[in-house]
Amino acid sequence: MENIPKELSQVADRLADLYLQSFGGKEKGRYRISEKLVRKLADRRRLYERDIRALTYLMYEKGYVFIDMDSFFVVLSANTFVNYRRVNEDSLT
Repeated sequence: MENIPKELSQVADRLADLYLQSFGGKEKGRYRISEKLVRKLADRRRLYERDIRALTYLMYEKGYVFIDMDSFFVVLSANTFVNYRRVNEDSLT
């Protein structure tokens, strides 16, 4: 992805750091964050689709999944999905 604004790279760094911080009764791990707080981190009044795509890309490059849930975002480790059970053809019939 090209031409990613520096402030979005800084937001992705902060979101990745939050994954490792203790809050909400947990030592570290997955979390949700409101769109309002992401806008505040980015120092923007609005987040556009291209901004969300850029954050998704940047977070994936850092080993995290950034999921847009409309009014909030979820951050998970990409490793979370490695041990999920796999669907095979027999499961579809």
